[in-house]
Amino acid sequence: MYQALYRKYRPQTFADVVGQPHVTVTLQNEILSGRIGHAYLFIGSRGTGKTTCAKIFAKAVNCGHVEGGNPCCECEMCGEIDSGEAMDIVELDAASNNGVNDIREICESTAFTPAKAKYRVYIIDEVHMLSAGAFNALLKTLEEPPAHVIFILATTEVHKIPATVLSRCQRFEFHKISAEDIAGRIEYVASQENASITRDVAFLIAKISDGAMRDALAILDKCMGTAKNVTADVVADTVGLASGEQIFFLMQAILLRVPQDALAAIGEFDRCSKNMTRLAFELISRFRDVMLIKTLKYAKKLMVASDDDFSRLYDLAKDVALETVIFIMDTLQASFEKMSRGCDAKTELEMCVIKLCAPQLNCTNEALASRIDELERKISGLTSGIKPEGVSARRDLKAAKDKKLAKDLVPEQERAETAEGKGSKAIVAEDTKKRVGSRQAAAGTMEKGVGSKQVTVQDMEKKTGALRKKAVVDNQEAASSSVFSVDMTVLHKNAQKMENWAEVLDVLKDYSRTVAMAFKGSDAYISGDFVLIDSKNEMAFELLRKSSQRDKIRDAIRSVTGRAYKLGPYSAEVKANSNANNSRQVADPLSDLAETARRLGIDVTEV
Repeated sequence: MYQALYRKYRPQTFADVVGQPHVTVTLQNEILSGRIGHAYLFIGSRGTGKTTCAKIFAKAVNCGHVEGGNPCCECEMCGEIDSGEAMDIVELDAASNNGVNDIREICESTAFTPAKAKYRVYIIDEVHMLSAGAFNALLKTLEEPPAHVIFILATTEVHKIPATVLSRCQRFEFHKISAEDIAGRIEYVASQENASITRDVAFLIAKISDGAMRDALAILDKCMGTAKNVTADVVADTVGLASGEQIFFLMQAILLRVPQDALAAIGEFDRCSKNMTRLAFELISRFRDVMLIKTLKYAKKLMVASDDDFSRLYDLAKDVALETVIFIMDTLQASFEKMSRGCDAKTELEMCVIKLCAPQLNCTNEALASRIDELERKISGLTSGIKPEGVSARRDLKAAKDKKLAKDLVPEQERAETAEGKGSKAIVAEDTKKRVGSRQAAAGTMEKGVGSKQVTVQDMEKKTGALRKKAVVDNQEAASSSVFSVDMTVLHKNAQKMENWAEVLDVLKDYSRTVAMAFKGSDAYISGDFVLIDSKNEMAFELLRKSSQRDKIRDAIRSVTGRAYKLGPYSAEVKANSNANNSRQVADPLSDLAETARRLGIDVTEV
């Protein structure tokens, strides 16, 4: 009869166990020193070696020729345990034998001495499935068993085990096995079975198995049933996984916001009978890799990807904002959860992709926050002279649409506060250039009007040129001398200290202690409709620039004062200068020209 690979190549000694040295070394030392406990609890996710180590330990404590803490696997007792014939090694599946009577039988049998072995070992798998009554029946025997009895409990859900049981056991936690270790074991097993497999394909299987050696060997077993030469295409067809090229095509379609390409890709996956839930999971995993690349300097250490895949992911990461990646992952995760609840997987994934390609269709708070963050990033890049990020030329074309969307999405007040929060000379200078340009256009219009009233063109050109020169000089002085606008100077002059600012910070702690800590030691001042915040912590002003955090601060102020305020920065230097100079307002350099035009009967609209 054929034996599955995960059973055929199950480790027989602690030295063969892969990826759990912190467990195997401790158990070997206990056997060598003779400090053998009476109850052990093995904790870990599926396929990490809990039951395997329990059987090896049962062999080692009963083996007559222990070598370095490992059983010899050659004596009669080791042979009986391996074949399942040893009467003194009892395995119980608590998933199907979880009643009080099942545990009572075990407790009663502990009174009998072993028939042949040195220790009677009870291995209870999935112990968290025992009923409350069964746990209570086990407690006394588990705490003080006979000297010849050892209990080994194994579970994947330790939080379901009562504390009274946990306190009576030595606890060993099995970690997920690393992709490198799984890939190495897969290559070894494939070579033993006369099958060929490359390192990249072994890594692909390791990634799909998610740290479970048993799952990885089961996938390899199934692939070898298809072909002796295991390739990436064979693995994809066997597991129902999309190929790497198809995944990257779909990711690019989402980032480029091309819904027709994304829907066509999903349709092709469905035609090839790919698992839609698995596809959603793979997309989440790939965008997680992009998130790690955007966040960490050495992200590859936390990723399971070949060099080629890492290079392609790195190229994608350069052209997308971190906020956008997190929003995509949140949306995909929500759809993935709906699929697991029985929704039509293909339809749900198509709806998800359309939402990602057309963010205006998604009206959730997270979607709106993501769109605002992206618009702020693009506006900041434009004011700094940086070209907005784009995956390709088609994305550059969409920048114009995004710019138009900003007018509908961000209120005028928000845009003003965003520019104000930036507090950069570049923004003030940009606004100054726009005003000068508009006034120059107005001057040109007035020149025509004055000409129609038979005023000499030469005189008007001279006056206009002089005023233009004065406008440029005055506005450049204003932009270079202060980072604040005229209104902010007036606000600072009239600012009064906010007495209940500490109460606002207390309310803010309920939302986020991190945000509240950023404003620790800060003061606030009220001036008209504004609350001006003074802080030595630069992070406080970074938070003010984020629309989502700014809204939370406004809500906290509203809950304390009962009034909605706008937010801005406060500077004692600006207030002192405003008191000394009264105001930094720049006079309109075209006012004289406008007055002359009005006297001549020309209708002038100020810019």
